Formats: sequence, C-alpha cells, structure tokens
Amino acid sequence: MTAYLEAVGLVAPGLPAWEEARTIMAMQHPPAPQSPGCTPPQPQLLPANERRRAPLSVLMALQAAEDAMRRTSIAVADTPAVFASSDAAMAIIHRISSALAEPARIVSPTDFHNSVHNAAAGYWGIAARATQSATTLSAFDGTLAAGLRETFALLADGAPAVLLVLYDVPPPVPLYEKRPIETACGVALMLTGERVPGSVARLTLEEARAESTLTEPWLETLRRGNPAARALPLLSALARRSDQLIGLRAENGALLGIRIQCL
Repeated sequence: MTAYLEAVGLVAPGLPAWEEARTIMAMQHPPAPQSPGCTPPQPQLLPANERRRAPLSVLMALQAAEDAMRRTSIAVADTPAVFASSDAAMAIIHRISSALAEPARIVSPTDFHNSVHNAAAGYWGIAARATQSATTLSAFDGTLAAGLRETFALLADGAPAVLLVLYDVPPPVPLYEKRPIETACGVALMLTGERVPGSVARLTLEEARAESTLTEPWLETLRRGNPAARALPLLSALARRSDQLIGLRAENGALLGIRIQCL
C-alpha cells in the first residue's frame, strides 16, 4: 500500500513546530532542549472559551494539526481525519475516578465532557469546521502503526486525502506508575492517495525486522517516552531527506515497516 505525504505538523519539547524541528533534526548533533517539559500550546483555530476547557491532550492534537494546516493546500474542512492516542486524557479519568470515590460524587461537567476518547476529534470539528468523518483509535504502544493502517485503508477506499493526528500526554500519579509516558507530543501527517504538487515523500507499507531508533540521546528518549513520538524516525528521515525503511512497533509485539522515499 502506498500513500504520499503532503504536510507535517509537530509539537514536542524542543520541537515546537515542524519548520524548526526539520532544521534541528537535520543537524548532525541537534542541541537538546533546555527544559524537558512542553508548554501547553494555544491552537488559534480553537475559540478562546474552548481552549480554556480543553485538556492538554486536545491542545497537543490540535496544535499539531494546525501546524500541518500551515503547509497544506488541501481543504482540511473537507478531509476525513484519524485521531490516534494511546491513552488520551488520563488526568481527567483520574479526577473523575477520585470524585466518584468521595461521598458527594460531584463530577465536573467539563471533565465529563472531555473524558471521552474522541474529544480531540470533536474539538477539531469545531476548530476547523470539519464535516467529514473522524475516526479515533488506540493501540497502546502500537498506536502509530494502527493509525497509519487506518489512514492507508481510508485512502485505498477512495478518500483523496486523510489527516492523521497522533497525540499523548503524561498521566498523573498513580496512573503514571502503570503507564509511564514521559512527556507530551503531538504529530500530524496529511496523506494523499495520489501524488499532488505539494507531496514531499512517498510512503509504502512493508514488512520490517526491527524497530527504528534514533542516534541522538534526547530524541531517542523522546521517542521511547511517548507513543506519538514513535513517528520521530520517520520525521528524522524526512528532515535529512534520507530514503529508508522505518520499523514501527505494532500490536502484540509485531512490527510494521514504512518505506520513505523523499520527493
């Protein structure tokens, strides 16, 4: 299966947007960020009231999608989307669970509204006035592979373009003890079924024998510490304009290969 990459969006510690990240990852020894954390982004497409209500997971997803929008010629309002997150907003799940353990059981209406896994897709519909289908999925550490498979399937089924958005954020204690996501990250990929004038790479799904890693320690730490950041080897190859086969972790210990050919 083949698709074409038309635009990229990114937000992560030390990689505030794709333009800056592309320059950083093309360096032989990219400098590590001074702070390992990630400042909560403020996606401008989202109305101010909605930004205040939105959890960090939604803000990361929409910031990445908005970053991709700056470089795409495709009408995102008319484009189906796939939102893929390993765990979404676990801080909200923790707050609701804690509230239900109290005698009064008072749950915040805003938390209840944001607790569903497809919250980011709903906010995206508001922000981008997107009217096409939005699929949401989760596959633990194989979420990137699952998101790519779903995106390729939609393209094969006739969608001219699909926006894939990947995002995950650290959970609070005690959930962190069971699911240690280290930092926040959001990635957006605009993929098309046919080559278009803005296409930057050709992507083909293949078999892989090993999971791809990164040689720079801080980038590898970021990759290992967030399921959405598993996309960094692919983005690094794109930044360096290096044609290669990227191995991604999939479900049940399997691997998915994606060959990138820069255009």
